[in-house]
Amino acid sequence: MHPSIPGTTPDTSSTTARSHPKHLKRFIIGSVAVLSITGLVAGGAFAVQSAADSRERVAATRALTDSTGLQRDQLGAYAGIAEAHTDKTASSTLAEANQVLASTEGKADASALTAVSSSLASFESMPIDLVVELTIETQTETAALSAAAAEADRVAAEAAAEAAAAAEAARQATLATTNTPAGAKAFAQSLASSNYGWGSDQFSCLNQLWQKESNWNYQAYNSSGATGIPQALPGSKMASAGNDWATNAATQVTWGLGYIKESRYGTPCAAWAHSQANNWY
Repeated sequence: MHPSIPGTTPDTSSTTARSHPKHLKRFIIGSVAVLSITGLVAGGAFAVQSAADSRERVAATRALTDSTGLQRDQLGAYAGIAEAHTDKTASSTLAEANQVLASTEGKADASALTAVSSSLASFESMPIDLVVELTIETQTETAALSAAAAEADRVAAEAAAEAAAAAEAARQATLATTNTPAGAKAFAQSLASSNYGWGSDQFSCLNQLWQKESNWNYQAYNSSGATGIPQALPGSKMASAGNDWATNAATQVTWGLGYIKESRYGTPCAAWAHSQANNWY
């Protein structure tokens, strides 16, 4: 028998804490060392600790009690609270990391966050000090990946804005050319050939037809409501070729050629012949 120590109960556990460390795996409070609680149950039997170990445990417990004002059972309760809080923080940190990984896929290198969050996923079976360490590292890598993805988005948005500006500049340059009578004629001749197979003879008829209708002026407007180079009535008909029908000669020409092809005329020369005979087409 071990000698009794006043104010204590002899340790009768059958297995020492040293031989079954897994039973103590997560008992920790802040930066205070883990206390070996006497009387740990193992296999339903009890073993007796040495008198020296008992004295050390009693002294450590008393010192901690004196410094915190908490009794031994209170210390155990606070250890459980600390463990639950640590697990909750780890769980929410993992959830945020997974969300960031999903939302930033392909935008930045996620290997560091993937590795550390994979390690943290087993937090329920880890010592608390390791859980705390991995949680902090996961939070750091999550913030880093979010920042990298945000920078990638900024660069992509800037490139898209530059591309859009370049496209608009090109469109305006094209408009400046096509919206002149000469530019509209050149566009019409090219489109008539490529889309409908109409050669110079048909374009000669088209040129005379639209010269009579509008002088190839995309802003031409008749009191009847006829609008643009082909004098569509109403002008809004040309919206089928593009929403910019009121400001783009190319859109008007595209619609006008389609109208001639699909109408009873079929060709510019037939439309021109009808216009000469009836003063309209």
